[in-house]
Amino acid sequence: MIENASLLAALGFAFVAGLASFLSPCVLPLVPVYIASMAGPEILDTEIKKERLRIFLHSLSFVVGFSIIFSLWGAGAGLLGSVLISYTVVIRYIVGSLLIIFGLVMLAALKVPWLNYERHLNISSGSGRSYSRSFLIGAIFCFAWIPCLSWQIAAILSLAGSTATVWKGTYLLAIYSLGLGLPFLVVGIAFDAVTPLLKRIQRYSRIIYIFSGLLMIALGILVIMNKLILLATI
Repeated sequence: MIENASLLAALGFAFVAGLASFLSPCVLPLVPVYIASMAGPEILDTEIKKERLRIFLHSLSFVVGFSIIFSLWGAGAGLLGSVLISYTVVIRYIVGSLLIIFGLVMLAALKVPWLNYERHLNISSGSGRSYSRSFLIGAIFCFAWIPCLSWQIAAILSLAGSTATVWKGTYLLAIYSLGLGLPFLVVGIAFDAVTPLLKRIQRYSRIIYIFSGLLMIALGILVIMNKLILLATI
């Protein structure tokens, strides 16, 4: 199981995985549209002056929504790991192997698109623009984007299970949510300035995706070798 020193490395990986999820080809291009669906389509009009605080609060509500759900998933994975703690070595090999497989599938998905298909959940825009609605959209985000982020999420949940504690599993998914959520907050607070930048970053999303897959494979090898603690010394 993951010890405290190795947990630092796992938390670092979780944060990077969250950032990579945000920068993935199926999330990054839709960020402005997603925020517009919460704060109102008028924010996409360059001629209209934006209410930065309102846009930021909608983004914050959205991030809090998916962070709570992801953290609950982490708690569940950690609880399952605690039940299986007597099989430490076996679980380490299983988790490491899964990470390697997930990384290989991510790389294969570049050539076999159906391995990384998208299924978006349409949410009626309605007339309400409440922060509770943005919170709900954030919570639904976890389920609607599973087909898109399935390999990253599965990898973090596998690590959460190997922590063998509810709290460590929760921390791991909370840090993943932080990596995924911080960019949303940055976009929310500086929407006009950041949106053009997102379009420029999008051209490198394929490279970022490949790096994420390779990082996942390397992490899996370290887990199998019980050398995850090496990342904490970098």
